[in-house]
Amino acid sequence: MSTTGSVRVAPGVSRGPGDHAPRRPPPWRRASRPWLLLAPTLVILGVLLLWPLARVVNLSFQEYGLRQLASGETNYVALDNYREILGSEYLWTVVLPNTVGFAVACVVLTVGLGTLVALFLNMLGTVWRSVCSTAIMVAWAVPAITGTYVWVWLFDPLNGLVANVLSSLGVIDPGTVNWFADRFGFYSIATLNVVHHGFPFVAITILAGLMTVPVELYEAAIMDGANAWRRFWQITVPMLKPIFAVVTILSTIWDFKVFTQIYLMPGGNGGNAEVFNLGVWSYIQSFAQGKYGMGSAIAVLLTGILLVITVVYMRTLFKEEDR
Repeated sequence: MSTTGSVRVAPGVSRGPGDHAPRRPPPWRRASRPWLLLAPTLVILGVLLLWPLARVVNLSFQEYGLRQLASGETNYVALDNYREILGSEYLWTVVLPNTVGFAVACVVLTVGLGTLVALFLNMLGTVWRSVCSTAIMVAWAVPAITGTYVWVWLFDPLNGLVANVLSSLGVIDPGTVNWFADRFGFYSIATLNVVHHGFPFVAITILAGLMTVPVELYEAAIMDGANAWRRFWQITVPMLKPIFAVVTILSTIWDFKVFTQIYLMPGGNGGNAEVFNLGVWSYIQSFAQGKYGMGSAIAVLLTGILLVITVVYMRTLFKEEDR
């Protein structure tokens, strides 16, 4: 091999006057390559997510009912739908407390139970960890519809397992207690349903993080006299803070927009207005009463709440990491 300057030339190959070293592409072309790779996905997301969202926002500014749906005409009313919703006492005394209170309880219990299960699984051997992980994932794999009907059967006032057990113990008389008619009882059952369905995802996700934490950190903490409680808060939580952030945000989004578990329970499909959350209220307004503009405004309100919560939580998390 012979060389000319800093460029190596193969034997028998002459370097002509027009030959030059490879040129790097201009910066704008290098910057555009990632976007070209992402373009198909962004187009699909735009069609499947952004366009329906834009359509809902557009409908929220209209008085859009069955008449407009049949004729195709539009009737813009500006912010009247939002004024009516935000000025409604029903929103502030029933729907919003149901939505926020239910979501907070579900998020706290789901993340807490999932963390405890993950810590337990991390203590097991490989075989039993695999068996138990598979078993709890069954609860996550069960469709929400099936799981809801199971919980409805368990608390059925006449033939439910809970009612039969309590009546056999003499605690209640058969058929005298209807947990679904009471607002607190209704959401207690719904919370059990959602937590039972959601904690396996949190547990497996946190377990994956726990298995990446170096064992030497715990061994050093034990030698320093740290108990299990201190090891959890001083080692596990700081190491897994990004994972806790992800599962908390996802649980918040899922639990704020719970629909199936509420709608399928007795009274949740319109029979008991005291148990509506924002998702069910939007559906009832749109498809039961034919007020699609009003239902769209409620859906936009729910989306806005989720965006605000997510942004605030992420900003708080990033500020803590910068310290």
